[in-house]
Amino acid sequence: MPDFADAMAFRHACKRFSEQKIPEATFEQVLEFGRMSPSSFGMEPWRFLVVADTALREALRPLCWNQPQITESSHLLIITADNECIKPGTAYVRAMFARRGLPEEAFERYLGVYADHMGPQFHSREAIEAWTHKQCYLAAANMMTGAASLQIDSCPIEGFEKAKVEALLALEPARSVALIVAFGYRLNPQPEHYRLDLDAVVERR
Repeated sequence: MPDFADAMAFRHACKRFSEQKIPEATFEQVLEFGRMSPSSFGMEPWRFLVVADTALREALRPLCWNQPQITESSHLLIITADNECIKPGTAYVRAMFARRGLPEEAFERYLGVYADHMGPQFHSREAIEAWTHKQCYLAAANMMTGAASLQIDSCPIEGFEKAKVEALLALEPARSVALIVAFGYRLNPQPEHYRLDLDAVVERR
């Protein structure tokens, strides 16, 4: 497997995909990269929706600024967030902490720290989504870089009509769409990477 630097150099926002399909076993590995990603407090609020239905992808495309990646990519992944389960005091939160096997006192202390930290932030649906969607982006980044290590291309997509996409997918009210990621194999040569120099983005004190 190429090293991490090679994967980073290979990865780019692929806009047009060939007709070549990713083997299912290989794409399962990409999903595993997402599953194994870190999340704040270990809450893993992401839920991965793999859209294979051709008709559904065709219906999604006009809601995603008519971007060809929606229908041309081998695999289309919609990363959604569960915004209710991660609220302090839920059975889900307790279960996520309980799996650590902490002594009762430490377990209750962690629940208190979580409630103190998260409770004030969850004053609105928008505030909750701001937090859960950040976690989803961690998983998305790992999936895209992991896919690149397998010589698979990807494109993160934020250009979509969120409410309409959620309605089309008939998501339960607790879930929201964080972003969409298309995976496949490039049709055209990779364009040049444009990045700021390291000195422009790193501050040392």
